[in-house]
Amino acid sequence: MRDEPAFISHGTVQDGHQYLETATVLPLAVDQVFGFFANAENLQRITPPELAFHILTPTPIDIEEGTIIDFRLRLFVVPFHWRTRIVQWQPNDQFIDEQIRGPYRSWRHLHTFTECEDGTRMTDRVEYRLPLQPVGALVLPLVRRQLDRIFRYRASTIRRELARDPQS
Repeated sequence: MRDEPAFISHGTVQDGHQYLETATVLPLAVDQVFGFFANAENLQRITPPELAFHILTPTPIDIEEGTIIDFRLRLFVVPFHWRTRIVQWQPNDQFIDEQIRGPYRSWRHLHTFTECEDGTRMTDRVEYRLPLQPVGALVLPLVRRQLDRIFRYRASTIRRELARDPQS
């Protein structure tokens, strides 16, 4: 089975909002895959090392609707703080996190988990808007390439981590 997502697509939604959608099939039950995401510390494990991702919120974090998670990372060598809120939490089905503070004008990430013939299909749909429009549109191709790389790394790492220890 390939280490990367089944697909990654990009597009424009409306009013300058962009989207990224990707799906990965994992040969595990939905509860095992969702359980991996229920542990916020795994976010650090699935983020490319050059982003210097670090969770600032004390762990362990009990994730539920309304949970706020603070982290620090570096994007294009610029360090910044990101704060996200879990706005929807439906175990073994889906969850949504939204940026409260960070590099994007807006960021909403829907994670869905569905049973399929080969295990679990994990789908991510991110709708985001770049800051400083219309100037921000000039960096859109660079942002899309970076997001592709991040989500490919993420898919590969999730597959490897869950293969090693499905109870992570």
